[in-house]
Amino acid sequence: MAKHKVCFASSSGGHFEQLLMLKPLMDVYDSFIVTEKTDYDVDIAKRVYYLKQVNRHERNFLPLMFVNFLKSCRIVFREKPDVIITTGVLAIIPLCLVVKIRGGKVVYIESFAKVNSPTLTGKLIYKFADQFYVQWESMKKFYPNAIYLGGIY
Repeated sequence: MAKHKVCFASSSGGHFEQLLMLKPLMDVYDSFIVTEKTDYDVDIAKRVYYLKQVNRHERNFLPLMFVNFLKSCRIVFREKPDVIITTGVLAIIPLCLVVKIRGGKVVYIESFAKVNSPTLTGKLIYKFADQFYVQWESMKKFYPNAIYLGGIY
């Protein structure tokens, strides 16, 4: 039986640091990483794809999301992942949608930093995620069907 192909995706910064905690899983599966393009290189995986950084408060938010949607289509149709595991945020939403539309599974891990309020990305992806994890039990009040197993750290 062939290994599942897994996409590990997140924005840059703290979300990416949380994703790196899953490095042991990356080594087990046929995997690749999708993250935002920043000044820092990502050399943790053989295959790394980049999306545009997105800030919902910037004027060019919608055009950048459209560009990320097109990039996501290209990545998903090239790699054909069975599963996406993501720690968010906004730039990753189009990627999750494309994976889901193509028949893949979406696994979302809400940010460790969110103890008392949900993220916008979490609220959006919760509606269609196949598995949704929270890192604090207090977050189950926002995501009643979420899975709590403790923190990723």
